[in-house]
Amino acid sequence: QVQLVESGGGLVQAGGSLRLSCAASGSTSSRYNMGWFRQAPGKEREFVALISRSGGSTFYADSVKGRFTISGDNAKNTVYLRMNSLKPEDTAIYYCAARLLGGIYYTPRSYDSWGQGTQVTVSS
Repeated sequence: QVQLVESGGGLVQAGGSLRLSCAASGSTSSRYNMGWFRQAPGKEREFVALISRSGGSTFYADSVKGRFTISGDNAKNTVYLRMNSLKPEDTAIYYCAARLLGGIYYTPRSYDSWGQGTQVTVSS
């Protein structure tokens, strides 16, 4: 199994940018589909973005399309989420997740490993 550690969250004004990082350790010789999810207070965890194990395909929630970019650096075993034009409704805890098996899935229960999360707060 792989261990995930997120970083890069913080407080930013609306319209600002942040870059989240997710560092993987452990069974990194296996290739995982990597996803970012977020959970706001009182809401369910929701899909944000996904990058395939090859890095060749990316997928985004409609709410972040055009503003967020997911990317990966296999040499560093790290996945990034670049967030631009942030809005107050982007405020949430952001989680990195890994799925060992193939397939494109947007539901949290389809992922095998999770990080501890990093808080993103966007002020208006």
